Amino acid sequence: MSETILKVEGMGCNQCKAAVENALKGIGGVESVQVDLEEKEVEVKGSAEREQLVKAVENVGYNVVG
Repeated sequence: MSETILKVEGMGCNQCKAAVENALKGIGGVESVQVDLEEKEVEVKGSAEREQLVKAVENVGYNVVG
């Protein structure tokens, strides 16, 4: 199992957090998702590819930076 950290711009509330979590949890191979609103970081554990994770976050309206 690998760990991917995504820096996400635009998240500021619990609805934002839930939208990102739900988008990422819907991807095959994702085992856990932890969102840190203060740091604007998302930690994803599992076997999903980074490109899939980035696309899922962008599809719900947020930007992944870095």
